Amino acid sequence: MSDTALRQIPFIDAEGSTRTLDDYGTGPVLVVNVASKCGLTPQYEQLEELQRRFGDRGFTVIGFPCNQFFGQEPGSMDQILEFCSTTYGISFPINDKVKVNGRSAADLYKTLKQTEDGHGKAGRVEWNFEKFLVAPDGSVRRFRPKQVPDSPEIVAAIEAALI
Repeated sequence: MSDTALRQIPFIDAEGSTRTLDDYGTGPVLVVNVASKCGLTPQYEQLEELQRRFGDRGFTVIGFPCNQFFGQEPGSMDQILEFCSTTYGISFPINDKVKVNGRSAADLYKTLKQTEDGHGKAGRVEWNFEKFLVAPDGSVRRFRPKQVPDSPEIVAAIEAALI
């Protein structure tokens, strides 16, 4: 698969429509598997800060709710969207629930998981809030769940990927 083909892999948004990363513009996209009942859930605040800081420059955070890690995203899509809006004021897109690991993982995640993290490790998503920065050219940087979204390394990667 070419690097730019990654940006064309279809997935389902919160309204049930088929989308691709390119539907959110040609700028960099931070793909994050999110959950509302996780110890890392406060990362939503930093993700929203990144969206507000870089959104006018073509950057987008895209959340994918996932219930694969100890059932930490049990709600319906309506409940998830309400939680994101009222608790964190989320303005970035939250898409339909996905599986990120296993045979029934979403196609986008099957491809993203081939990317190595900063320690040279690819494979399974470790937990909620694992982050994949997809640049306009389709290249990917992977950041593990405990690395906060506003860490200098992630901010520098976003700035480098901006058009």
